[in-house]
Amino acid sequence: MAENTSRGLFTLNGITGMLIATTLLLGILFFLVSNAIAIQKREAKHFYDPAPIVNSLDNVKKISKENAKYDLSKL
Repeated sequence: MAENTSRGLFTLNGITGMLIATTLLLGILFFLVSNAIAIQKREAKHFYDPAPIVNSLDNVKKISKENAKYDLSKL
């Protein structure tokens, strides 16, 4: 059986490869976390307001046959 003589401490299979992989994973983590924080900050200023979907939901009674005209599934 042939002996593996291509191993080395500072090759891509050694410390260098581990540092490249760790740096890459930390870079991806930083990118995703910073984008998530930016999106949270942006969306905190423009929160969801359901009122424009239907002109006014103030006149809708809890139990009424007239509620059929407020069918939100067709939007």
